[in-house]
Amino acid sequence: MFLKRLIMRRSNIDSAPMVKLSKKDKWRIAGTIFAGKMIGIAIILVAMGFLPAIIAGTPVHAQATPAFTAHETTLINTANTIWTLVAAFLVFGMQAGFVMLEAGFARQRETVNVLMECIFDTCLCGLLFWAIGYSFMFSEGNGFIGYHWFFLQGAPETYFATGIPILAHWIFQYAFADTCSTIVSGAMIGRTSFRGDILYSIGITGFIYPIIGHWAWGPDGFLALMGSDGHLFAKLGNGFRDFAGSTVVHTIGGIASLAGAIVLGPRLGRVFKRDGGGPPSPHNLTLGAVGTFILWFGWYGFNPGSTLSAVDMQGIGRVATNTTLAACAGGMSAMYLALWFGDTKGKFDLGFTANGVLGGLVAITCPCYWVSPLGAILLGTVAGLVVYLGILLLERLRIDDPIGAVAVHGFAGIWGTLSLGLFASGQFGATGPTGADNSAPVAGLFYGGGVGVLKAQFIGSLTITVATFVVTFILMWVIKQLPYPWKLRVEPEGELAGLDVFEHGSEVYPAQA
Repeated sequence: MFLKRLIMRRSNIDSAPMVKLSKKDKWRIAGTIFAGKMIGIAIILVAMGFLPAIIAGTPVHAQATPAFTAHETTLINTANTIWTLVAAFLVFGMQAGFVMLEAGFARQRETVNVLMECIFDTCLCGLLFWAIGYSFMFSEGNGFIGYHWFFLQGAPETYFATGIPILAHWIFQYAFADTCSTIVSGAMIGRTSFRGDILYSIGITGFIYPIIGHWAWGPDGFLALMGSDGHLFAKLGNGFRDFAGSTVVHTIGGIASLAGAIVLGPRLGRVFKRDGGGPPSPHNLTLGAVGTFILWFGWYGFNPGSTLSAVDMQGIGRVATNTTLAACAGGMSAMYLALWFGDTKGKFDLGFTANGVLGGLVAITCPCYWVSPLGAILLGTVAGLVVYLGILLLERLRIDDPIGAVAVHGFAGIWGTLSLGLFASGQFGATGPTGADNSAPVAGLFYGGGVGVLKAQFIGSLTITVATFVVTFILMWVIKQLPYPWKLRVEPEGELAGLDVFEHGSEVYPAQA
């Protein structure tokens, strides 16, 4: 009744005379206003306490809630695992690029052999990396080799502090191992027996790559721990760094290719430039160009995926951008060098341009996390020069490398590894499962960091390069001494007739009836 009388009085305020309220009515009005204010304040306090949590989708005081911490960790690990698997699929897709590149730059009569070698190496690598390779490379052991988790038995649920399930980490690293294995066949096209390829693939995939790779990427590898207390060159203060594999994948693959090409010798009938000849023409440049683009696309799994972290958004974007710019710079550099100084002076050479792109990609693979976009362009430009001069050097030395594998992967891989010591911008530290940690940034010589990083990179690159060449050379030489049909080099009649028919009984372009 009180409110009704109050409303009636208010509605008639203009037409009715002023009504004098009683003392009792005044107290009732004051109490009503006070209660309303208290209710409003209470609503605001509740909103201040719970609205941010509702908007963020998390409980209040989440940091003090163990259940939330576990839930958050699960979400982060799930995102990181998905990212790692997507990257693994991209890297595996590079096999299509390799097979097209090698087939396109080979002669027609050895194309089926190239296709068969790449498919076989992929299958063999999977089985060997499951049985022993992953154990040698990524399990705990000593500074030289891991010796746990054979056949993936006894492995933990996740790979150390990454939070990535061990099988997801395995599939990602298998794609890397397969890449190294495929690189080796590139410089040995056209004269390697298929059974000899089986033998050296077992040696490289099962033992050489994972054991030497353990030195740089293993949890207790002596190069990775170099520069720390109680380890090699403790006063150096820097360990060997190879973010995505300029050394571990590409230098090992490229230098193993060099050893194989030297032991095999050139293809029959191959006349080098210094003797008045030149390399045979590629049989299908379309395949070679498409293969280059597929490899470039796969590199977006190779480099950004090596963060193993979907949460490190800045790192992923920077690595992808650096990868792109280095490839562009490498392609442009090699193209103009061939245009200005090549045998086809005044012509734009597709082969050199494609290899320049790949050289830029190889070079940026090591320093991609620590350099700026400008640094990526500069080191990619130098990579194109390294590839161009490397191909000319091999031709001068009469080393037959049909697709440029040694220059692209070996020489550009060494340059990319060393370039970290020059171009690391001093802004970025390390990636991690919950994001970047830039508390200890890496700085190269050109950014005021001195020569410490460069020294560590030189030691690591030299160690792996020499070890790979020596061990692989011995392996190839031993296989070369084996009796037919297991010896490394195919019989002369098979090479002259073409490996496709001699080894596989088929041709890539059979005659139409």
